[in-house]
Amino acid sequence: MTVSRRITPLLAPSMLASDFANLQAETERLAGSAADWLHCDIMDGRFVPNISFGLPVLEAIRRHAQQPLDVHLMIEQPQLYLDAFRDAGAANITVHYEACTHLHRVIQQIKKLGCRAGVALNPHTPVWVLQDIAPDLDLVCIMSVNPGFGGQAFIPNTLKKVAELKELLVDAGSEALIEVDGGVNLDNALPLVEAGADVLIAGSFVFNSPDPVATLADLRAQLSAATAE
Repeated sequence: MTVSRRITPLLAPSMLASDFANLQAETERLAGSAADWLHCDIMDGRFVPNISFGLPVLEAIRRHAQQPLDVHLMIEQPQLYLDAFRDAGAANITVHYEACTHLHRVIQQIKKLGCRAGVALNPHTPVWVLQDIAPDLDLVCIMSVNPGFGGQAFIPNTLKKVAELKELLVDAGSEALIEVDGGVNLDNALPLVEAGADVLIAGSFVFNSPDPVATLADLRAQLSAATAE
């Protein structure tokens, strides 16, 4: 199978790594940046061993954001909160395969709300579990670190996993975008896109840099130059 690359991979800085004491400023300075989406990780301290932020903070980000909010629910029983997250500003809602007993039903709930529907897979979860639901998906988020904390090192096997997922989606006739979340930087961004990734989520790499906007611009320039060849 030949994997086709997107002309312009999407960039989604993760707000989990931003300065929570200055969320308005962090959000507003990304308005004119290379960011296509703003990625928001919601953690409940149960599905993952950490608590991040919830509905009121997401609403605050939405008031100042120019980009769509890509909301990643790392929570148990996400089906109970889908309406609330849509109302808080989510354009995309991604739930974890591992958190949903009735995944197809949850995906349909998200679609009925008018949001893009995504499924995230933990590092230990194989891509073949999505074979029967692939045509219904708008997004698949491959976790390239163990979910729950920012700043972790990229898991090298992710490249192989992305390629396997791309093949599965093509075979299923699915147009779902492939997101990669965790440890993304200038060293692995292009290999990920070449493997089939459509959306790159970067947190610490962006917000721990001296100038997040310049860092996003550098990442965009690297990918644009490579995909133009």
